[in-house]
Amino acid sequence: MYKLPTTATAPFCPSAVTDSVAVPAGASLPRRLLAFLGPGLLVSVGYMDPGNWATAIEAGSRFGYALLFVVVLASLSGMVLQNLASRLGIVTGQDLAQLSSARYAPRVARGQWLLAELSIVATDLAEVLGAALAFHLLLGVSITTGVVLTAFDTVIVLALQGAKFRRLEAIVLGLIVTIGVCFAVELLLIKPLWPEVAAGLRPSWEMLSHQAPLYLAIGILGATVMPHNLYLHSSVVQTRVGGRDDAAKASAVRFARVDTIGSLSLALLVNAAILILAAAAFHRNGQTVVEIQDAYHLLDPLVGGTVASLLFGVALLASGQSSTFTGTIAGQVVMDGFLHIKIPCWQRRLITRALALAPALVGVLWLGEGAVGKLLVLSQVVLSLQLPFALWPLIRFTSDRTLMGRFANSAPVAALAWLLFGLISLANLALLYFWIA
Repeated sequence: MYKLPTTATAPFCPSAVTDSVAVPAGASLPRRLLAFLGPGLLVSVGYMDPGNWATAIEAGSRFGYALLFVVVLASLSGMVLQNLASRLGIVTGQDLAQLSSARYAPRVARGQWLLAELSIVATDLAEVLGAALAFHLLLGVSITTGVVLTAFDTVIVLALQGAKFRRLEAIVLGLIVTIGVCFAVELLLIKPLWPEVAAGLRPSWEMLSHQAPLYLAIGILGATVMPHNLYLHSSVVQTRVGGRDDAAKASAVRFARVDTIGSLSLALLVNAAILILAAAAFHRNGQTVVEIQDAYHLLDPLVGGTVASLLFGVALLASGQSSTFTGTIAGQVVMDGFLHIKIPCWQRRLITRALALAPALVGVLWLGEGAVGKLLVLSQVVLSLQLPFALWPLIRFTSDRTLMGRFANSAPVAALAWLLFGLISLANLALLYFWIA
């Protein structure tokens, strides 16, 4: 028997990501693979948070299936980049934040830390708004009251502080499967026009030459490839390395690749289903849904309006809470890596939630309770604007042979990674140009 090692942050983080996983010596391939699964699933939760729901619903209702290719390409890009992050953590034994702090000048590293924290706050803003909307649907309270209620989610973090890894993993997997089955049934009932769905998979750069679809496309990208997930993945994947020799690292890299691609494929199917359903239910009938609180009508044909509101609210609340846990852990990884500060999870949760509550309340009070969808999409655009600042060090580190040895990026992988960096940066610059012009 051997146990996968725990990280040094075990006393501070929930045991969900620091538990050792015992694997019998000479175990079969499926059992070894099962022991390595988990980090990818944890990361995939962030790919299905309320921000993803908002961008996919508005994109589908406004432009039909035309932006479906963006969902697919963003998810495929996420698979590439998350694999780089996991390989970095496995090979070096350090996460992206730790390496950035060690290899860049203090001022540069401090700037990276601030941007990483901003991305975590933007993510938590989406969770706040999503949870507030869920409370509105479930309890009938105002969105503003729902925002205030989200301040108490620290109690949930404390309740699950000692939960075992497999138990939390089962909860997350159950949530993903439930959402996936629900949307699969809806696809059968609503009966999208599949030839049009297939046409939406074909990239249309003409669509992205206009501000409105470009804005949504960047929101989809930010909702999919989140900067804090790169820091998180490079850290939690280290709990899956059975040794420090090249053979153990190579095995861990292979299993992590399967874990990442499999988990993010589930997220891709869910996000694609949301956009397809929004296109079939709303766009086909000439409706544009900007507000996510109207999106529960997707379930009307299945269970009726009242039950649909209940189911949508429960799923939205569960989705937001799952993402909250990963955001909290990512916040600890970033704070520890850049500032070498370790604090208990509930304190980190309070800090992040306090920083997210202020803009959420201001936005709802200023723009009105009907602006939740717009605020959600805006939060995802902010994430996309932060993404290049996390990608630059990630690609440089994983391409550095003095750091990665034989695990450094091959020429094709490095070229693909830099191409993604360039395209994301250009899209962000184009959006800034549209805003300024």
